[in-house]
Amino acid sequence: MPKPPRDVPPPLELECLKALWSLREGNVKDVQQVVAQIRPLAYTTIMTVLDRLVRKGKLARRKEGRAFRYSPVASRDSMRRAAIQELLDGFFDGSADQLILFLQPTLPQAELTAMDGASENAARPEDDTRIDTVLL
Repeated sequence: MPKPPRDVPPPLELECLKALWSLREGNVKDVQQVVAQIRPLAYTTIMTVLDRLVRKGKLARRKEGRAFRYSPVASRDSMRRAAIQELLDGFFDGSADQLILFLQPTLPQAELTAMDGASENAARPEDDTRIDTVLL
């Protein structure tokens, strides 16, 4: 059974998307010039990657003369959200609180609750003891 497609593009596709986000629209040569600053690649490689992104619905293209012009359909923020969600699902069982705890291990649970605004994550009694110890 094949794996479901990922919302987060692989590195080379992401580089092409970043190029188009900065250009807003461009042909293969335009994208190649931007990507070449980081990683020089053949025209045909960029063309293949852009084609793949069109098939995945991340780019739109329109014919202009003999060439295509590409523009991003997926926003940078939507890609960020998908990447963060994939990180949460894969490593933190979908819990943003667990990610925050991982990134800020010294942040007291009471502050996390205040940041999140969720009453179900209220500080536990052992957290209160830890906070009292910190305050002393």
